[in-house]
Amino acid sequence: MERTTFVQHIRQQEKSNPGATGEFTTLMNEIIVASKIISLEVNSAGIGENVLGLTGKINVQGEEVQKLDEFSDITFTTIIGKSEAVCAITSEEKEDPYIIPSEDNPGKYIFMMDPLDGSSNIDVNVNIGTIFSIYRKKSEGDEVTDEDLRQKGDEQVAAGYIVYGSSTILVYTAGQGVYGFTLDPSLGEFFLSHPDLKIPEQGSTYSANEGNWGIWEENQKNLVSFLKEDNPSSGRPYKLRYIGSLVADFHRTLLKGGLFMYPKDKNSPKGKLRFSFEAAPLALIVENAGGKASTGKQRILDITPKGIHDRLPLFIGSKKDVEMAESHLSATEKKGGWFKWLSG
Repeated sequence: MERTTFVQHIRQQEKSNPGATGEFTTLMNEIIVASKIISLEVNSAGIGENVLGLTGKINVQGEEVQKLDEFSDITFTTIIGKSEAVCAITSEEKEDPYIIPSEDNPGKYIFMMDPLDGSSNIDVNVNIGTIFSIYRKKSEGDEVTDEDLRQKGDEQVAAGYIVYGSSTILVYTAGQGVYGFTLDPSLGEFFLSHPDLKIPEQGSTYSANEGNWGIWEENQKNLVSFLKEDNPSSGRPYKLRYIGSLVADFHRTLLKGGLFMYPKDKNSPKGKLRFSFEAAPLALIVENAGGKASTGKQRILDITPKGIHDRLPLFIGSKKDVEMAESHLSATEKKGGWFKWLSG
């Protein structure tokens, strides 16, 4: 049976774009190279050289840095930085962007990444992953400006993630559908395994860290209580599924449908997840698959960040489920919001 590799797929899409220069294909190919290196390191963690555990460092987010966090950040930065396709790289692990030196022939794209999402799960062998986002440089001249680094969510050229688990899967969109590719370890190639992914319009599961119940706002508590109610005509109760690794929770939600939630709370009044490295790229993917992503009040892709490390709440998944969550969160004390959703 003939199989399509990731590079073949990218080249086929590029042929349909008369203005393509090949620079995007080069960048995507380097992402593949970096992901293969990290996949190998993740799958061999615990044997040979010790890559498990903490480095003893604290990142810009105030979080302890895992050894594989640092390895992934360095791997992507080194390989993508020498691709001649990007002019800047921003990372969840670094406070400031890395501007590509002129001697490395910077390109026209900006690469943003969470190099190893879910790293707190590394030591217990739970799925982890990489999330990335690509923008095109907007400003004229050689300098990379704030305008380039703080673009509106829907100005992304492409976005994707890689799941390192029982198999290594890359899912990406360039605005023309969502496609998944699975790594064949015997050949070292990613092959198309999930063509034209579409998220179900409504799911039957929700995903949230209910350990935060005590610091949630009342509307959020009411929403989760509503999802647990027995009402078969509206598809409830929903089942709880929570891994604690965003990329793994999102991947399940994309394939099976449902609602992933990370709301704001008393400890994180602005929200917990990062716009540039998590919310925006996953929002681009889910919308191209027919789903929806919101802060609970606003479409994620309508947001222009004020800084590369901005945080916000995230409600993402099946279109009807996110709309239900938005309606419930904005409901009056009489619960008019969710009643409207039920009757609509």
